[in-house]
Amino acid sequence: MIGLAWLFIISCSSTTQMDSIDTTTVKDVDIYKYLGRWYEIARFPHSFEKGLEGVTAEYSFRKDGKIRVINSGYKDSLNGERSRIEGKAKIPDKSQPGRLKVSFFLFFYGDYFILELDPEYRWAMIGSSSPKYFWILSRTPQMDEETYRMLLDRARERGYDLDQLVEVEQPGSQQVP
Repeated sequence: MIGLAWLFIISCSSTTQMDSIDTTTVKDVDIYKYLGRWYEIARFPHSFEKGLEGVTAEYSFRKDGKIRVINSGYKDSLNGERSRIEGKAKIPDKSQPGRLKVSFFLFFYGDYFILELDPEYRWAMIGSSSPKYFWILSRTPQMDEETYRMLLDRARERGYDLDQLVEVEQPGSQQVP
């Protein structure tokens, strides 16, 4: 479906292109600050997010200590039918807090790499062990052009091919030029 549901696909796919991108993650993540709502600003296209606009990801703690992940969006337009999926995330190695595992399907976990993170937790750049998966997230539905361009530059420096990047319509937003 959306946001992180791609993890099932990643867990079942080959990562032979892994060396073509820099998957170095942030060294420090305060998971308490990371929790809450994130808006999807841009992503690589995938069938599970096809046509979705107004996409958000909500993170909160579960009773078992894992992280609840709720991804939602609207089909074809902000006025479309709402789509929602719930999953779970964990940090398997506390010494690498930027490398999470997320699951939306049973026990199949995929990579969720926090590649870049604003010190104030206003934006994040997410990838995986595959160059096929990439997201830019923001705490607000809009991202200023300077920040967006900076993140695109950082993604290119890491080896991402941004020709396929899709900008996501959010409430009150205009597409970044």
